[in-house]
Amino acid sequence: MLPSGVHQKALEVYASIFSLLGEDSLAQDLSLYLPGLSPTLSFASLAIKPALLSLFETRILPLRASALRPAMKAIVLALLPGLEEETGEDFEHTMHILEGFKTAVGRGVTEGLHADISSDHFFWQCLFLASITSPSRRQGALAYMTRHLPKLGGTSPKILRSQMSGNSEPEDNGRLLPPDVAAVASPEPGLLIRCFAAGLRDEQLLIQRGFLDLLVTHLPLHSTVLQEKLVGKDLEQLVAAAAAVVARRDMSLNRRLWTWFLGPTPSVDVSQDARSLTSSPVSDGTPTPARNIRDSSSAYFEQYVLNPLVQSLFRMINNASTVPVDRARPLRICLSLMDRWEIGELVVPCVFLPAMNSVRQYEIVAKSRQDFNEVLRSANVFFDGIESALIWGELTKVVLEVLNNEETARENAQGRLDLVLFIIKHFNVREEEMLVIHMPIMALALLASTPIHLAELQEHTERGRLELVEAALQIANHVIDMIPERCFLLDGSVDISGASDRQGHRQTLQEDQQILDSIQKYYTQHRGEFDLFAPPFSSKDIGELLLRRAGQIVARELRSNLYVAYLETEISIFTNLLRKIPNLEMLDVDDILSSIMVTVKYNATHPATCTSFQSITAIVSVLESMCTTSQSAVRPASDYMRQVIDSLNTCLWPYLSLSEPKYNVEAVRCIWRLQSMSADNQIIESSIASLLLTTEGQRRPKIDVEDARRFATLWAHSVNPASGSRDRPSSLVRILTRSGKWVKEAEDQTFILAHPLLLILDTLSNPKTELFMFVSGWLQSLGSLHIITELLISRTSNTIQKPFHASDEQFFREDDDLDECLYYVQMLSNLIQCSPTNVWSSLASPVAATSNGTDEPPDRDDLPDRSAEVELTNICMEIIGRQPMPACPDQVERTSSLHQAAIMLLQQLLLGPSSKSLGDLELEVPLIDKLSLSIKQSNVLLQVGLTEVVLVALRIRLPRRAVTKSSMLLGTVSRDTAKSSSGVSLSTDKGEKEDAMRNLMLPPPKLLDCLILGFTAPGSRPVLENWIQFLDQCLPFYGDTIFQNLIPLVDCFCTNIKSVFENLRAAFEGRQWNSSDVLEPTLISLLNGLEQVLARAHDRLINNEITTVSAKSPEQPQGFFGNMVSGVFPADTQRSWTATANNRLTVLLCVKDAVRACFTIWSWGDSDTDSQLRDHAALASFNYTSLRLRNRTRRILEHLFAAEALECLETLIESWFGPVPNGNKIHSSTLFNLLHGLDGSRPRNTIPAIFNAMYSRTSPSALDPVRKSSLTSELSDTNLVRFLVAYARALEDDAMDEIWDDCMTFLRDVLANPLPHRQTLPKLIEFTAILGEKVDNTNFGEQRKMRRDLGELFVRLLTAALTIKPLGFSQDATASAHAETVPIEDGRSRRSLESRRRAGPDDIVMILASIAPNIPKILVDSDRITTIATTISAQVLTPTLRSKYYPENVTMNLLNLLQAMGRFPEASKSWRKDIAEVFNDSRFLATPLNLVESGWLPILRHWALIDKDRMSDLLSRLSSPTTAGIVFGVGASSARSEADRKTQLNLRRMAILILAAANDAFVPSLTILQEKIVDLMTATTASSPSSTTRGEIYMVIRALVLKVSAVNLAPLWPIVTAELHDALASLFPDASSDTFNVDCVLQACKLLDTLLTIAPDDFQLQEWLFITDTVDAVYRPPQWEPVALADELAEGLNSTAGETPPLSDPLGNTASGGKRKPLLTSSLVKGVRRDDLVESVLRPFLRQLSIYAFESTYSMELPDWKACFDDLLEDLFDDSTLV
Repeated sequence: MLPSGVHQKALEVYASIFSLLGEDSLAQDLSLYLPGLSPTLSFASLAIKPALLSLFETRILPLRASALRPAMKAIVLALLPGLEEETGEDFEHTMHILEGFKTAVGRGVTEGLHADISSDHFFWQCLFLASITSPSRRQGALAYMTRHLPKLGGTSPKILRSQMSGNSEPEDNGRLLPPDVAAVASPEPGLLIRCFAAGLRDEQLLIQRGFLDLLVTHLPLHSTVLQEKLVGKDLEQLVAAAAAVVARRDMSLNRRLWTWFLGPTPSVDVSQDARSLTSSPVSDGTPTPARNIRDSSSAYFEQYVLNPLVQSLFRMINNASTVPVDRARPLRICLSLMDRWEIGELVVPCVFLPAMNSVRQYEIVAKSRQDFNEVLRSANVFFDGIESALIWGELTKVVLEVLNNEETARENAQGRLDLVLFIIKHFNVREEEMLVIHMPIMALALLASTPIHLAELQEHTERGRLELVEAALQIANHVIDMIPERCFLLDGSVDISGASDRQGHRQTLQEDQQILDSIQKYYTQHRGEFDLFAPPFSSKDIGELLLRRAGQIVARELRSNLYVAYLETEISIFTNLLRKIPNLEMLDVDDILSSIMVTVKYNATHPATCTSFQSITAIVSVLESMCTTSQSAVRPASDYMRQVIDSLNTCLWPYLSLSEPKYNVEAVRCIWRLQSMSADNQIIESSIASLLLTTEGQRRPKIDVEDARRFATLWAHSVNPASGSRDRPSSLVRILTRSGKWVKEAEDQTFILAHPLLLILDTLSNPKTELFMFVSGWLQSLGSLHIITELLISRTSNTIQKPFHASDEQFFREDDDLDECLYYVQMLSNLIQCSPTNVWSSLASPVAATSNGTDEPPDRDDLPDRSAEVELTNICMEIIGRQPMPACPDQVERTSSLHQAAIMLLQQLLLGPSSKSLGDLELEVPLIDKLSLSIKQSNVLLQVGLTEVVLVALRIRLPRRAVTKSSMLLGTVSRDTAKSSSGVSLSTDKGEKEDAMRNLMLPPPKLLDCLILGFTAPGSRPVLENWIQFLDQCLPFYGDTIFQNLIPLVDCFCTNIKSVFENLRAAFEGRQWNSSDVLEPTLISLLNGLEQVLARAHDRLINNEITTVSAKSPEQPQGFFGNMVSGVFPADTQRSWTATANNRLTVLLCVKDAVRACFTIWSWGDSDTDSQLRDHAALASFNYTSLRLRNRTRRILEHLFAAEALECLETLIESWFGPVPNGNKIHSSTLFNLLHGLDGSRPRNTIPAIFNAMYSRTSPSALDPVRKSSLTSELSDTNLVRFLVAYARALEDDAMDEIWDDCMTFLRDVLANPLPHRQTLPKLIEFTAILGEKVDNTNFGEQRKMRRDLGELFVRLLTAALTIKPLGFSQDATASAHAETVPIEDGRSRRSLESRRRAGPDDIVMILASIAPNIPKILVDSDRITTIATTISAQVLTPTLRSKYYPENVTMNLLNLLQAMGRFPEASKSWRKDIAEVFNDSRFLATPLNLVESGWLPILRHWALIDKDRMSDLLSRLSSPTTAGIVFGVGASSARSEADRKTQLNLRRMAILILAAANDAFVPSLTILQEKIVDLMTATTASSPSSTTRGEIYMVIRALVLKVSAVNLAPLWPIVTAELHDALASLFPDASSDTFNVDCVLQACKLLDTLLTIAPDDFQLQEWLFITDTVDAVYRPPQWEPVALADELAEGLNSTAGETPPLSDPLGNTASGGKRKPLLTSSLVKGVRRDDLVESVLRPFLRQLSIYAFESTYSMELPDWKACFDDLLEDLFDDSTLV
C-alpha cells in the first residue's frame, strides 16, 4: 500500500489532466481515466477521501449523460464505500454526489436521448445491480436505499376490508404507479427483488437486519409492486430469501420477519371489520369457532404471504441435492416459522406431507446412512413441534383419498401410502394424545374404508388397487399395534343412565360412510381448535367399532377367499384388537365362526379346490386368538373346535407332501397349534389316523403311499432324534417356542402320534406293496428310529404279566394279551428286516429296564440303563420260555404263532449285521436282465426284490475278508450315511487278502449298465435308497476293474445330482420343475451313492499303491519342500507311473467332479438364494432343506479333503476363476467360508498345499513326488499365486501363528532359485506385504526377529522381481493404461475383486501401488525403506517416465505409487528429483486429462508444498523479449520458435503449478510473476520470444484468478484491463496489428469470460469497459450506441459479415444447471478450423456476452468454479497449440 501522500499527488495530477482536457474530451476518454479512480475510495485514508470525492463531484459529475450512462454501475460501485459508515465525515458528501449522479444520468431526457425513460429509472437499476454483484459494497447500497428508497406500500391496508368482503372491484393490473415508485420498479422490477434477496442472504447479520427493516417500512407485501407487477417466481424468491433468515435463530431478525409477514398493525375498526368478515357462517348457520378467533394479521398472511411462501418451500423441499444441509434447510425453516401460530397453522398443513416425503426419498438417494440420519434428526424436531391432531388429520386424509379412488395414478397412490407408513415407523408417534385419540380414529377410518374399496373392486379386479388395500392394512396393523390397552377403557365421564342413548348413537354410526364423514368433519372443521372439541367417538365406542369392523372384514375375506395376500395382516389386526379391547360384546362371534366353518368344510370336502396355505394359516391364527382370550363368550365351544380342527387337519394334510416341500415346516406348526387349542389329545390323533385311512370321504382298507409320505414329514418335524434321551426337549417344543408358546412335552408328541405310527408300521407286514418300499426306505434314514423301537419294546413288555409258576415251568396268564404281543413282536421283526443298518444303531441306544406286572413303570433313575437290543433279547427269551396255560386250550395256537415270531426276531438279533452268506448261486446274469427290464417298466416293487436276489447271488462268490471299509469314511459316519460304511477294516494279512482278490471272479458286464439305468430312470426314484445300498454291496465285487467303470458311474451320479438340485432350486424359486421327484431325499441318496463309489475306488487305489511300491523315495534336500509337515497327503512313498498311475488319474478326475457338484450345492444357502426366494412364507422350509444339504455335502467334502487335499483344493481354485454352471461367478466369501469351515482345509494345511501346487508347475523335479500335483486342473502358477494372495487376505490375523514358518521357508526357497518363479514374483511381493500387515496386528513369537526376517525377504523379492523382468511392464505402451481402480478407506487404490482375478500377476506397478502405504509396517528399519524407495525409483519410476512411450505408458496405478512414495520422508530426495524431471519434460503436456486431474494434480500439490522454490525456478527460466542478433540471421526463425516454445512450456508449467497448489500458495511470488508478465507482454512478432506466447500469459492469469484471492490481485487489474483491450481491439476489421494472432485472441476472450464468471469485486469496476453491465444490455433505449468493447466488436464484425444472426440463437453452453458457467469453452472450439474461429466462435461469443452476463446476474447463480478450472486444464494440456 502506497503512502497517502502518493495518493494525494496522483489525485492532483488527475485534477490537472481533467482541467486541461475539458468536459468533452474527458467524456470521450472516460474509459481511460475512470478505472484508475474507481477502486480508490475503498482503501483511501481519511485525508484522501475529500479530494477524491471532490474530483468526482467537480470533474466527472458534470459530464453529459451519454458518457456517464455506460459507466454508471462502475461509478456507483466506486462511491458506495463512502456510505458504509453513516457517522463518517464523508457520508453526506458521498450521498450528495450519488444524488447528483442520479440527476445527471437523467439529463438525457432534456438532451433528447432516451426520452422514454425517466431520470431515476436507470440509476436505481444500476444501484440494484451493484448490490447484487458486490457483497463488499452492499452495506453502502443499503444505506442509500434506507435514505432514498420510496415507500412502495401502494394502497393502504384498509383495502383488506373490501378484499375480504368479496365486493372489491376487479384488479387493475394496468393501474399507473406513482412516479417515485415507478422509478424503482421500471423497466425491470425483478432487479429490485433480487437486490433484496441478495441482501437477505448476506452473511453479515447487520445487512440482513437492514434489508428486513426496508421490507417492513418500504416494501410491504400488500404493495402494488409485489402483488401486480411481479411474476409469481420473483415474489416466491423474495419470500424464500426472507424466510431463510430464521435459520440464524436471531430474535432481532425474526421479529422483523414476523412484522413483514403479518402486515402492519391495523386500526381498531379495521381489525373489527376483519374479524367480522372472516367469521363466515357454515351451512347450518352456526359460525365456525376457528374462523371467529382469527385476527386480521392471520388474514393478511393468508392473503399475501401464504401462497408464495408455500411455493418457495416446495421448491426447497423438491431440491434433488444429496447434501444433507440442503435437504434439512426447509425443515429448519418450517420449524422456526412455527414460532408464530398465525404462520405455522397455515404453512405447516401445506408443507407437512411434502416435507416428510422429501425425507423418505432422501433415504434412497443419500450417500451414507450418516447423511440420512442428519436430515432425519431435523425432520424429527420439526415433527415434534407440530400439533398431533394436525399430523393425524393429514395422514388420515391421505389414506381416505387413496382408498376412495381420488388418486388416479397407482404409483402416486402407492407412494402416498408408503409415506404414511414411513412416518409411523421413523417419527415419534407415541405421544399420549396420539395413542389414545388419533391412532384409534385413523385405524377406524382405515377399517371402514377397506370394505368400501373392496366392494368397488369385485367387478373389475385391479392388482394395483389390491396392493393399495394391502398397504392400507399394513398401516392399520402398525397403528393398532401401538395403541395401548388403556385407550379402550370405559370413559369416566359417561353416565350409566345414558346407556340407551349411547346404544342408539352406536347404532347410527355403524354405517361405514357415516363413520368416515364424522372423522372428516372432525379434522376439517375443527382445525386449530381441537382442544375445544371432543373426539367424534368415545373410547368405548371406538373400541367396539374397531373390533366389529375387524371381525366383519375377517369374516368376509374368509368367505370370499379372493384377497388372500393380505389376509394375514387382517388376522393380525383382529388378534391385536381381541387382546386389547376389554369389552367384546359387539363382536359377532357367530359370524366369524360360521365363516371359518363354511370355508374349512368346503375345502375339506373339495381338496381339488383347496384354499391357499396362507388362508389356512390365517384361520388357525383366528382360532388361536379366540381360544386364548380371557373372555369365555368369545371362545368357541368344544364340539365346534373338534369339527373345525378335524377339517383344518384335512386342509393341512396336502401341504405335508414331500413332493411339495415349500410349506412342510409351516404346516406341522399349524397342526400342533391346533393341538394346543384343545385339551383333548385324541382330536389330533384321531384326525391323523382318519386321514391315513380315508380318501375323498371314503374309508379304505389300506394306507396310500402319499399319505405315508405326509406322515413322515409330520414325524420328522415333530419328533427330535434326541428326545428319547433323558432331559432333552423334543423338536415340537423347539417349533412351538418359536411361535411364542410352550405346548406339549416330547412324550405327549410320541403318545399323540403313536396310533398313526402303528398304522404306518402295519404296512411292513406286506412287502409286496409300494407303500412298504417307502416306509422301509423312510425307516432306513430315520434319525429318530430309537424312539420307535423304545415305544414298541415298552408296549411289548406291557402286554404280558409276570409268569405263572407250576413246578419248573412258566405259563402265560389268562389275562395276557397274546395277540397284541404277537402284533408287536412281528412289527419289531419286520422293522429289523426293513431297516437293518439303522435299527441296529437304534437298538444299541440305552433304555430303562422294564418291570412286568406292575401298575406303573418304575422311576428311570432307580433302574440301570441297558441297550434296547439286550432288553428286546430278554423279552424274546421270556416269550419263548413260556407255555400256554393247560386250562386254556385256546392259547395253544396263539402261543405257537407268538413263539414263531419271537424265534424269528431272536434269530435276527443273534445274526446281526455280520451274518454269513448261505450259498453260492449262479443266477446273477438272468436276474440282472430282469432287473434292467423292471427299471424300464418303472416297477419299483420288482426292483427291490430283484436287487436283493441279485445281491445274494453275487455275494456267494465273494470271500468275506475281501470286503473292505473305505478309509475315506472312517470316524465320520452319520446316521444318514451309516448304512454306507458298514464294512470291516483292512486286513493286516496282506498275503491272505491278495490270494482272495486273485481268486475273485468279476461280475457280469451288464451289472454296470443296470446300475446306471437304476440311478437314472425316473421310475426308480421312489426306491433310490435301495439302489444306493445295492451299489454299496456290489462295488467290492469289481476288484481292480472298478477303475475302468468309475468314470461312467461318477458321471451318472453328477448328472443326476445336478438335475435334481436344479429342480429343487426351481421349487423354492417358483419356477417350473419336475414335480414327480421327491427332491430332497433323492438328492441325499444320490450324494450317498457318489460318496460310496469314490470311497471304494480310492480305497482300492491306496491298496494297489502300497503293494506296487518298489522303494522309498530318496531323501530330499532340506528346505520347505524337503521338511514340509507330513500328513497333507495320505501316502509317503513314490508311485510307479504305470497302470497304478493311470488308475490314480481316473480317481482324481472323478474326485474333481464330485467336489464341483458338492460345492455347488453347499454354496446354495451361502449365496443370494435368500433374495431369490420370493415367498417369505416358506423361509423356514427353505432353511431346513438348505441346511440339511449343506451339512451332507460338507461331510462329503471333509472326506474328500482328508483323502486328496491338494486335488480338491485345486478344483475349488479352478472354480474360483471360472464360472459355475448357472453362469454366475463364485463369490470369494463363499469359497473362503467353506475352506475355513473344513477341518482338512485349515490354514496350516491349505497354505502348504498351495505352495506344493505352485512348485508342481514351476519346478516339479525339486519337489518330493508324494507332494506333486497331478496337474489335471487347468491352473497355472499365476492363477495359484492370485488365489494365494486373496486367501491370505481373507485369513484372520491369528492364523499367522500356524503358517508363519511354512511361509518363511517357502519364500526363502523361492529366493534361492527365483528364475522358475519369475511370473509369480510380483504377486509374491503382495503376499509378503499381506503377511506384514497381519503380523503387525498380532503379538505372537519374537516380533523383532520376525519383522527383520520379513523385511529382508521383501527387499530381496522386490530386487529379484525387478532384476528378472526389469522393463517389461514399462515398455509396453498398450498395457492396461486405464485400469479401473477402487478407492479404499486406508487411502490405497485397489482393483475390485473380479478385476483382481483377471489382472496379470506381473503388473508390479499395481501391486506396489496397493502395498506402498503399508511399507513402513513391513520395513520397520528406515534404512530398508530408503533402499526400497531407491530401488523403486531407479527400476520402476525412472524407466517408465523416461520411456519412449511416455506418457501413454503412465497408468493410474503408477501415479498412485508415485503419490504414496512422496509420503515417505526417506524417499523425499529421489522422489522430488523424479517429479522435477517429469514436470520439466515437454511430453508431460500430452498427458490425458483424467490422469492429470485425479493423479498428477495431487502429486504436484504435495511437491509444491515440500519444495518451496519451484515457482522461483520457473520464473528464473523466463527470459525478456529481445531483438538483438536474431533479426537478420539465417537461423532467426528457428531460434525464435525455440524460444517461443520454451517460454510457452514454462508459462504452462507455472499455470499448472498454480492450479495444483493450495489457494494463495504463491502470493509471495506474485510481485515477481507480475514483473515477468509485464516484461513478456512487450514482445512483438519479431522479438525472441515473440508475441505468440501471449496465449499462455492469459492462461497464467486465468489460473491466478481461480486460485488467488481477489485482494491479492489488485495490482494486476490495470495490466489485465489494458492487455484485454488491446487483444480484443485487434479483431476490428480495420486493425493492422499483427501482435495478436487468433489463438491469442481466443485465450483473451476466455480470460474475459472467466473474469465475468468468477466476478472478482475489483474487476466489476472495470467490466463496463468490455460489456454493457447495466440494464441497457437487455432493455436497450432508442438510438443506443455500443460503448463496451465487446458490443463494439460485435457490431463491427456483424457489419463486416453482412448478415446478423438472430439474437436468440445461443452459442452453446447456456444450460447453467444451477450455476453460472463460462460461455466460451474448449468444446466449442474443437473441430473448428483456425481460419473460421472469428466467424464461427468469437463473433457469436462477443454478440451474446453482455446479455449472458446480465442474465447470469439476474438469475443470481453462483459461479461454477469447477467448470472454469476444467476448461483451463484442458487448454493447458492441449499440446496442439504449442509452437
